[in-house]
This record gives sequence, structure tokens and C-alpha cells, in this order.
Amino acid sequence: MSGIVRDVLVVAGPGLVADAALLSETAERAFAALGVSGALVHARDAAEVMACTAGGDGELSAAAVVVVPGPVDEVRRLMKQCLGPLVWLDLARVDGAEVGEGATHVHGRGVEGLIWAIRHAVHRLRHPRTRIAYGTHRDQWGELYLPEGVGDRPAVVVLVHGGNWRSNWAADLMDALCLDLVGRGHAVWNLEYRRPDLHGWWATTADVAAGLAALATVDAPIDLDRVAVVGHSAGAQLALCAVADGARVSLVVSLAGMLDLVEGDRRWLGSGAVAAALGTASRTGLEVGTASPLLRLPLRVRQLIVQGSGDELDLVDFARRYARAAREAGDDVTYLEMSGDHFAVIDPRAPIWRTTALAITDALR
Repeated sequence: MSGIVRDVLVVAGPGLVADAALLSETAERAFAALGVSGALVHARDAAEVMACTAGGDGELSAAAVVVVPGPVDEVRRLMKQCLGPLVWLDLARVDGAEVGEGATHVHGRGVEGLIWAIRHAVHRLRHPRTRIAYGTHRDQWGELYLPEGVGDRPAVVVLVHGGNWRSNWAADLMDALCLDLVGRGHAVWNLEYRRPDLHGWWATTADVAAGLAALATVDAPIDLDRVAVVGHSAGAQLALCAVADGARVSLVVSLAGMLDLVEGDRRWLGSGAVAAALGTASRTGLEVGTASPLLRLPLRVRQLIVQGSGDELDLVDFARRYARAAREAGDDVTYLEMSGDHFAVIDPRAPIWRTTALAITDALR
């Protein structure tokens, strides 16, 4: 096998608690969906993990490498070393893991996390981006994508990821949309922020506001008079409320958004995600008034509310009622409901996203 070069190499560390066949099947599905070649190998010790990540010193080499380190301390210590742009994957949740410069960490998503890690590894290779900090914490950054072959000052699309406001979900969720939108001629600002499960609700809202404001300081030829902010799921709530708080944008887009936090809390969506994010304030009503998009109307900003009909019925309910209430409040609202589940709205292959992307492009002309 020596000398074979793959697009993606997945390295499973020693002692990893997961069915080997299932890992292989999952990786193969991810490779096929992305149209890449790939291989999964099982390393017996830290030396073999190092050999696999060294760009050709092992049996296989690859443009992108995903390492699932497992529990062995000797292997986990490698995570802090500067071994290049690896994607480290922990199937369990491991908050605060430190990785070497250029590497990233995906965690807490179970075996399905392997799909996200492979996607992230591949997407990182497909278009250059610049990471820019807007604060001192390691989660206070945005990644700026600039289109190629486009005239001066392209419009900007800001992406705010979701994940029930929990720290095991991160900005990599929006990787595919970044590539799709930059390919359509837009600049893209993919925003990361501190999540409330570890840092509190006000840290999250402050970060989204700061991340949006940081666009004005970016040294790049972008058109700040044509900005759309697009949020998915919990990120839609953050995007809409940032606009309600005064962020100046041309368009705000909700993709399968959590738009009614009062009912979201009462119905225990996301296994109690609202209560977990807001803390006891969600029960007392102290913060729901400012956190629930439905209670912040009118926004007085053009809105596009996108909802997959195959998503959770509660989210369909929220989207329909929100769009109706926004119109009644005098806002300019377009409601788009099409076939698709919760993740179809962030899948560039899905008709619902393609229709959404065209609407965003039209609105930013």
C-alpha cells in the first residue's frame, strides 16, 4: 500500500470504544457523499498515529487527515503538538481540548461526528479562508471567505451556526454553505462564538453582536451596505435578536429557526435546550422577552423565513406563526417552506437551500 495518496485519511487510535465495522461504513458513506477517495486505518500506538499524520511516512498519505485519538494518554498528548491542519475527533464530549496550531477539534457528536469531521477536513481544502479574532477567547473568531474572479466589494453573508446553543456544535456546521455562497460571488463571514452552556447567555449574545460589528474592521474589499445575516436553528434565534438589538443588515434569514422560545421551553424542544441556555431565567420569564424572536417584532428589516416541511412539527409551527406575526407587525417577510428536514436547509445539494441561496443573492443585488 506504500505510496498510495488519498484525499482523506482517518486514523483511529488505540483503545477507541467503537465498532470498527461501523466506523468504516460511516467513513465510506462520508467519502462517497463528498466525492473523495479515503481510507480508515487503525493505529496500534502513538508512534503509528504520528506516522500516519506525517504526510507520507506511513503506509498511506492524504491531503486531509482526521484522527480519532481514543483514550490513550500518549496519543492524546499528540493533540497539542503542531502536526499541521489535522481534524481531531472525540466521539464523546470533551470541552476545552487544546490542539496544535492549524488543527481543529470536533467532539461530542457520537459516531455521527465522524461524518462531520470528514466533511470539515475536506471543506477546509476547497477554498482559502482567513480566521480573524474579534476577542481574546479561542471561540471569538470569524472566518472570512472572499470570492474569486468577482469585481470589487462583493456583498457579505454572515453565517451563525446552531446546535441548541451547546458547545459540542460549532462553526464547522456551516462549512458547506460557506463554499456554496462564496462560489455564488459573495464574501462570507462564518462566525464562531462562546456558547451559553459553558459561558452564560450574555457571553453568547455579546459575542454575536461583536462578531457582526467586527466586519467593519476587516481589511478586505467588501460591501458593508449589502450584508445578510443567516442563522440556522438556534443560530437563527441569535441572528434575529442581534438585528432586533440594532445590527444593521440588509436581510436576515432564519433557516429552521427556534423562533418562539416561550413555546420551545414549554414543549421541551432539544431536550430542554432553551432552559439550559437561559438558565433559570427561562422559567421566570426574565430573559425570554429579549431572547425570543417572536417577542421582538417588528424588526423593521427584510426577513426570509425558511422551513423544511419534514422538520420537527414544532419548528414548522414556530416558523409559520412567526412569519404571520411579523407581517401583521408591518415587517417585510418572505416565508419559504419546502420539502426537507432540519439539515436540508444547510445542504447545498438540497432544493430548499438552492432556492434560499437564489433569494439571498437577489436580495443583495
